[in-house]
Amino acid sequence: MTSRSVARVQPAHRDDISDLTTRRPVPAPGLDQVDPFLFLNHHGPQTYQPGNNGLPFGPHPHRGFETVTFILEGNLAHHDTGGHESVIEAGGVQWMTAGSGLIHAEVSPPSFKRTGGPLEILQLWVNLPGRLKMNAPAYTGLQQADIPQVSVADGKGTLSLIAGGFGEVVGPIHPLTGVFMTTLRLASGGRMELPAPRDRSVLLYVVSGRLAVAGVVVDQWNLVTMNPDGDKISIGASTDTVLLFGHADPIGEPVVAHGPFVMNTSEEIGEAIRDYQAGKFNGTGPLVGVGA
Repeated sequence: MTSRSVARVQPAHRDDISDLTTRRPVPAPGLDQVDPFLFLNHHGPQTYQPGNNGLPFGPHPHRGFETVTFILEGNLAHHDTGGHESVIEAGGVQWMTAGSGLIHAEVSPPSFKRTGGPLEILQLWVNLPGRLKMNAPAYTGLQQADIPQVSVADGKGTLSLIAGGFGEVVGPIHPLTGVFMTTLRLASGGRMELPAPRDRSVLLYVVSGRLAVAGVVVDQWNLVTMNPDGDKISIGASTDTVLLFGHADPIGEPVVAHGPFVMNTSEEIGEAIRDYQAGKFNGTGPLVGVGA
């Protein structure tokens, strides 16, 4: 196996949403996407005071892609017009296929608004090829206990396997496009090699800490893109580090995005807007609150 080399280190730019600390490494100037990974927001880390307003992501529509939300600290209440409701706690993940269209909300449950506390969340958008963009919407919410924890780096690391296979372990999510997705915690001094087939796009974002990626030092809040010149990635942590790591087959199709819709043509965007306005995303009915 040959190690991949680093193509680019892309810092996340600050783009707060209301009182929510937000950093975004992609899209960014000169980096529209890491096909099929369209968008990544890093919210927090921050601490909310008691009596707060919580997350600002009230009901909004989506069509044509998947959203993946990683709850690193705090919790998150999800509800959508497909009839799915959950409250995901720290360490959990939710994977939603917007597909043909639905309306969802990702907000703080009433208990978090009352008491406050630490909050840190990642949200990733994963594109779908044209043939799958109008699939039926779907949702899976996982608590930390539902996600296999794999010991790596000679015991100095833990890989949370969300989707795909790692050795003999298989993640609980089975994405439509075969995406491999993990979060990874490495203690200082931890070293390992990550699988990264050369024909697949790599998503590697340093949530916190500092590590060397193929010999290049990368600090927190930076995304790393890799050259397709190998089939593994060598990493070594110089501090305690948290990573988001995944890989997927590039789609290689036109991307036309308009707010919460991602399609292949502007005509399909127009159709999405008309369908939303006509109530075709309403599914089983109006959203209701969840959580205590």
